[in-house]
This record gives sequence, C-alpha cells and structure tokens, in this order.
Amino acid sequence: MFRLLALAAWALPLSFAQFIPAPTDLIQAKGYANISVRYKEVPTGICELDPNVKSYSGYVDIGENQHVFWWFFEARNQNASTAPLTVWINGGPGSSSMIGLFQEMGPCYIDKNGNPYNNPYSWTNASNMLFIDQPTQTGFSYSIPVPAYKDGESGQLTVLPNTTCPDYAKNWACGTYSYFNQSLTADSTPAAAPSMYKTLQGFMGAFPQYSSGELFFATESYGGHWAPVFNEYILEQNANLAEGARKINFAGVIIGNGWHDPLIQYQSYYNFTVNPGNTYDYDPFTDSQKARMYNNLYGPGNCYDQIADCYARGTNQDCSLADNFCARQVELLFDNLAKRDELDIRYLSPNPFPPEYFIKYLNTPKVRQAIGAYVNFSKSSNAVGLAFGSTGDGGRVLTILTDMKKLIDANMTVIMFYGDADYNCNWLGGEAVSHKIGAPGYEAAGYTDIISSDSIVHGQVKQAGKFSFLRIYESGHLVPFYQPLVSLEMFQRALAGLDMATGKMVVGKGYLTKGTQKRVDIQHYDWAA
Repeated sequence: MFRLLALAAWALPLSFAQFIPAPTDLIQAKGYANISVRYKEVPTGICELDPNVKSYSGYVDIGENQHVFWWFFEARNQNASTAPLTVWINGGPGSSSMIGLFQEMGPCYIDKNGNPYNNPYSWTNASNMLFIDQPTQTGFSYSIPVPAYKDGESGQLTVLPNTTCPDYAKNWACGTYSYFNQSLTADSTPAAAPSMYKTLQGFMGAFPQYSSGELFFATESYGGHWAPVFNEYILEQNANLAEGARKINFAGVIIGNGWHDPLIQYQSYYNFTVNPGNTYDYDPFTDSQKARMYNNLYGPGNCYDQIADCYARGTNQDCSLADNFCARQVELLFDNLAKRDELDIRYLSPNPFPPEYFIKYLNTPKVRQAIGAYVNFSKSSNAVGLAFGSTGDGGRVLTILTDMKKLIDANMTVIMFYGDADYNCNWLGGEAVSHKIGAPGYEAAGYTDIISSDSIVHGQVKQAGKFSFLRIYESGHLVPFYQPLVSLEMFQRALAGLDMATGKMVVGKGYLTKGTQKRVDIQHYDWAA
C-alpha cells in the first residue's frame, strides 16, 4: 500500500539541512540479548516541558549498518516505574514516528515560530511512551550516514565526496543522510518484525525501570500491517526465548485507521465515494467517473482480480503489480479528480492540517544535538517505500487477520479505531475487516455511542470482550490530532481494561455492547465546500 502521498515531505528546509558530525556524548549501554544501545537524557523544553518528567532518546544498534532511532517519555502524574509502556510507530511504510509524537499524542506540539508547547491530551498522561522510527532509513534511523544532497521534489538522494556543499547543489538540501540502499532496510512486514523485536529487547534492557509492566503496541495506517504481524512475532519469541533475551509482557494492540486487508479495503474506496457513500454527503464523481472507478476495480483483470491473484500466488511480481495498479487506477482517482485530501475529505489538497512546523524544528542544530541524532530528519523514506513496493507488501493480507484473531482469543486488547473523514484507510473498509476477523460474540454486539468526559457523543463503538471497532466522528486520518479528548480517553480505557463506550465497566470475555446491529450514519455538513 505504498501511497506516494507524502512526496513533498521529503523536502527539507534548506537553511536547516546540514552536515552532522557523529554524536560523541551518547551513553553506551547493553540491552537484553546483548544488543547495543546509545542514548542521552533530553533536556526539559525540547518537547516535554515539565522538569519532573524525564525523556531519553538515542539509537538501538540492532546489527551492522542497522541503527534504529527512538525517543522515550516518562508517564506524567504517576510513578513511571510502574506505569505501562506503550510503543508507538507510524505507518507508511517509511513514515517517521515523529509524526505521532509531534502531530498527534506526544507531550508537545510545535508552533509556527518553532517553539514547543504543551499537549494537554498527550498519551503520556496514561503511559510511558516509546516512539520508534522503523524500519532502518526511516526518520532519524540510518544504515550508513553519508554526505549528500536531496532533491526537494523527488526525494532522490545524491551522495557527495565530502562535507562541502557544491554550488550546483546549494538549491537543494545538503547534509548528512542515511545512504539510500533498499538492501539495507526491510522490504516487507515480516522482514521488519525481527528488527522491531531487537529494538524492544535493546531498549528494555537499557531501561529495565520502565519495562517491568505491561506493553501495549499502538500504531496507525500501515500499522494495520505492522501491529498484528509484529506482535505475533513477539509472542513466538516469548515462547522460544533466545539466550539473554527477556519475555515481553505484551498486553494488546491499538490501531488507528489501519490498512489490513487489501482485497476488502481497495473495494472500500468505491464504497466510500459511490455506494453507499460517506457520512459527509460528499459525492466527488460524475456518473462517468463512477463507472470508470467501478471498471478499474471490478473489470476483468483489473484491481480485484489482480489482488486475488496476489493472494493466491504470492509472488513479489504479482503483488507489486497488483498493489501499484490498484493504488493508481482506483485509490488515486479521488486525488486526481476530486482534488481533495485523501486523509481528510473535508479539505482541499494540499491540506494545511495538521501543521508540519515540527519538520523544520527537528532539523535545527539545537534539537538534533539535544536528541543525539546523526542524520537530518525526513518525514518519509523513499528507500523504504520503494523496498516495500518491490515485494507488493501493501497488496498482501499476510497473516494479519489470523494474527488478530489469535490476540483476541488470548484475551488481549485489540482496538480498531477510525476517523470517519479519512478516505485513505476509511472506516467502511475497516468495519468490513472487523467482521472478517471472526471475534467471538462480535456479530451479536450492537453499536452504541462513545461518551467522553465532556458529555459529547464523539462516535460509535461495537465491542465484544476486549475487541472493539470505533468510528470517530469529525476526524481525519490522524485521530489524536482531530479529536484529542476522545482519543486520550479511548487510550486510557484500553489500558485499564474498561469498556470503550463509557469507561465505567471492566470488560471480560462475555461483554457485548448493546444497540443497533447497523451503525447509525450521521450526516455532517460543516466542512469546506
């Protein structure tokens, strides 16, 4: 599902992309399984503004030319040594988790002047938070650091012979980057799973004081691939621990606007725009354009047939061609014809929300030095996207649905939540996936309102035991940005094992929400026409 949505995000503010010397002030530590970790304590004010809350960042060196960046924040207003640990990773593939940190649920946002300010709805109100840039070459993570310049339009990287920016490159972003090499990063979700496991073993061994409790795994978008596969891998390793490794006390997954099953979710683009349509009463296509999308989806040899062939044959060629065809001929029709933002249909493209002031902020020398970064920051990784595209990983269902069912059967928390203004990973597709998983009791559960502490109905939930599907009203792809209060309270309820609707009941295997079997489709009109 490599979407080509963030090409402009590869560009760096020219005045801030710089050649960076290797950090010399990082503390060396050994994690579990003898994995090397380098880190430093981040000064108050770089993001977290409370001097009583500690923050650390650094690298886990999981192998030769494999250096994974992480940034940890203690939980606020509680004992961090007994608080749960939540890992957050963004999607992409190749999207930096600094998106989640600075645009969604981290302790701070960045204003237009480049100053951090407090996020009162940070998920650190409920948990220790560990943000990880993965796989290698994503965000601040790197394989081999090289002097280079980056084309601001295409993201293409050109390596330089030394740390002097030549005249012909000064219109681009000269600096230190991870060497562009698809063979030095993962090319599929299963291939990325061992690296994530090693990263966790490294961090938890270096910081055992934050690793004794439960671990939750939170993610969004392509995280619908990451979370089930990664956590099944973790459970497999728990059952067969290598020497020096530590069992991870895994408790559940929380997935926002996830991309799980391409055969279902490519069809949902037609469902969301044509039949039955979205809940914003927005009809983007003419009759001929609707017919074009239908044919591109269901015509002989087109998207549906190609994805089905990918499922049946499983070759890189079949899956890569299928995913590419479906993305360009089905998904991107909305972008090309409607000129609206895939991630929030209420806005024209380019959408100014959420603001991206954090990109420039992270590329200031002060911040890079404070967090021990060795490369310039890029929001998205071209290398990772192309590597995953070569195997057609985004067109595969892999073991995702069976892995989610295993977690549910093990009485672990599994939450799927969707902002209902997102077209890219829309809630109609997510809802269809939720039914296909086969969670016990789920078909008997009904939809009921989600009530938060402001007494406002922010959406609907269908829940059976610890498995739940949530539709969040008036929200684009990044739900914690658009609806921060209900996002935080959903997270708090998940960690506490409480019902998603009210947060007042402890849920067990027999718990079912009561209400209509069909979701209530509330129309909204207060968006940019």
